[in-house]
Amino acid sequence: MVDAMKKVEVDAPASRRFGLIVIGDEILSGRRQDKHLSKLIELLNERGLGLSWARYVADDPEQITATLKQSFASGDVVFSTGGIGATPDDHTRQCAALSLGTKLELHPTARELIAGRIQSMAEGDPIKSDLNSPENQQRFKMGEFPIGSEIIPNPYNQIPGFRIQEHHFLPGFPVMAAPMMAWCLDTHYKDLFHQENWAEQSFIVPKGIESTLTPLMERIEANFPGVKVFSLPSVGDASKGGVYAQRHIELGIKGNANLLESAWIALRTGTQELGYEIVDIS
Repeated sequence: MVDAMKKVEVDAPASRRFGLIVIGDEILSGRRQDKHLSKLIELLNERGLGLSWARYVADDPEQITATLKQSFASGDVVFSTGGIGATPDDHTRQCAALSLGTKLELHPTARELIAGRIQSMAEGDPIKSDLNSPENQQRFKMGEFPIGSEIIPNPYNQIPGFRIQEHHFLPGFPVMAAPMMAWCLDTHYKDLFHQENWAEQSFIVPKGIESTLTPLMERIEANFPGVKVFSLPSVGDASKGGVYAQRHIELGIKGNANLLESAWIALRTGTQELGYEIVDIS
């Protein structure tokens, strides 16, 4: 096999699809930058899995309900962040119940966890620790989940998320959501981890034109079933210097490592036959 190449060995995405729903007006307006997408991708990749899709939804009950109805019907494993608090702009818990045709109820374990959090924060103050106070009764609403839900523990402040029908509902705060995502994956989907040896190889084509390379890419995929060809065009970045400073394409293949050798050679040869220079990625 050609030695001068970039080869990144990871594990193939499992047959199950994973999706992400990020809920919040603050993300869509730009007041906050989403960190959930990159973190979930990282957590999935560490486990040999991949993200199939992501959607951003406003704090609008109709949008949230419609999105959840579609995702529940998909059979995908879904993470949803945001909107599970108890303020007027938090609609996710209610929309999840509505999309499933069920109702909300206070989960007994959630009640215990929230009560424990209230007592801890009260620091012995009898007024603050009164579970029947209007403020604390409002806090218990954060434990009202669709009937049949399971608890997702929150190591940050003990206020749990919930899961139902392979949908995992988490807070909008990344510091809370990230460890909860990891817990869900490690607890419920460990059997999907690292199922197949997956590899990716690519090289740089200076001044490459995608329309010229497309027939070659299609031919490679047709001739080598199980191999996918990808093309990542760039207008260039002067700060990087060298070949990266000018317009170029990163051209490569990915798939089962055992299937790539012949496809890799064919891709390189075909690119050179089109008159292009190849620059290997160090």
